[in-house]
Amino acid sequence: MIEYYQDLLNDVAEGPLAKWAEQMPTQIAAHLNEQRYGDLPKWQAAMEAMPEVQAQYLNLKDAVHIGEACELDTETQTALETQLRALIPWRKGPYQVFDTFINTEWRSDWKWDRVLPHLAPLKNRSVLDVGCGNGYHCWRMLGEGASRVIGIDPSPRFVVQFYMLKKLIGQAPVDLLPIGIEEVPDNLQAFDTTFSMGVLYHRRSPMDHLRELKSTLKPGGQLVLETLVIEGALGECLVPEGRYAMMNNVWFLPSTATLLSWMKKCGFKNPRVVDESVTSCEEQRSTDWMLFHSLNEFLDPEDKSKTAEGHPAPRRAVLIAEV
Repeated sequence: MIEYYQDLLNDVAEGPLAKWAEQMPTQIAAHLNEQRYGDLPKWQAAMEAMPEVQAQYLNLKDAVHIGEACELDTETQTALETQLRALIPWRKGPYQVFDTFINTEWRSDWKWDRVLPHLAPLKNRSVLDVGCGNGYHCWRMLGEGASRVIGIDPSPRFVVQFYMLKKLIGQAPVDLLPIGIEEVPDNLQAFDTTFSMGVLYHRRSPMDHLRELKSTLKPGGQLVLETLVIEGALGECLVPEGRYAMMNNVWFLPSTATLLSWMKKCGFKNPRVVDESVTSCEEQRSTDWMLFHSLNEFLDPEDKSKTAEGHPAPRRAVLIAEV
């Protein structure tokens, strides 16, 4: 799949991303050749089997809408949907792809609507999206006029989903690297805006994650942090001993006051909470494009204000700060 990255490698060969560009081919190859992803050849085969079509219509401003139904005949549309369904589950979205509506587990557009009003305008900015999943928000960032968007996520399934859609769009300054933030060069200082949405609570050391995010930003750059939080005072933080909402990799859920203090301690300027809301079962749910259990099954069936383990139900906050 390295050929899908050639435009990116050419674009960043010089400038603030040059030292990372030297490492990118090795990083990409290492992750896409890992033997533990036994389904990767099947996912890649589905992408290669997609009909060779190019969308004439594209809307990334109000949604991710690629092509219109009238652009494809029924046979081509059916063949395209078959290959897209080979990558189920689709978790982030939704996507309108010609006549196919990919009704993803998450209504990621709802999150974007909560985040967007509080951002420094993305027009002509370079953007990093950490833990971006299949890249839904990367496309929305491009729709806001970002000059270059790089998403990173170590899951090959998400990477293949992203490039399946990019094949239909064609050339665009947005890419998804199959890596984690720990592989981004330290002290890069290359991006105008860095997003970390739905990542912090999966990190064993939240302070290290905040410092890693800070090091990606140019002086004056903006961090957009979205994560699970709890209601509570300064210093309060939930550290689940076992699972949280059926997830076994949740480490720290701070109160917003605690998280703000962490951000200040890590050197961020003017950290502030711009949104806080409880996640609903309408925003995260099972669909015919994500057939497994979702939020409704992760909550206490007798008391939806609690997780199945008895913790407070998922509450998510959006925080913004500068460096």
